[in-house]
Amino acid sequence: QVQVVESGGGLVQPGGSLRLSCVASGFIFSRNLMTWYRQVPGKEREMVALIGSPGSTKYHNSVKGRFTISRDNAKNTVYLQMVNLKPEDTGVYYCRGQGVSWPTERWDDSWGQGTQVTVSS
Repeated sequence: QVQVVESGGGLVQPGGSLRLSCVASGFIFSRNLMTWYRQVPGKEREMVALIGSPGSTKYHNSVKGRFTISRDNAKNTVYLQMVNLKPEDTGVYYCRGQGVSWPTERWDDSWGQGTQVTVSS
């Protein structure tokens, strides 16, 4: 059974740092595309960063140079390191896993429940 669980959100002052974690179980994780999204009330969910199976990455323009996505395939975990946080980074951060599940070997596209990040003084 595929499951995606985020953690690491919280309240931080502008200029501060946070690291989000996302554990994706039930996948052949090393082959997954893992993506972080964020959403604020009244706006559409937007892609923040993604990482492919060979480690290729892509970022939203607003977070380039401040956020870093990485993965540890041995731990089935993807991370989002966020530094120099700004109030506009506030939102609910969701993790999404897309790939082949194990042992069913079927394509799966699953989301976590989200973790709140609040950047405020």
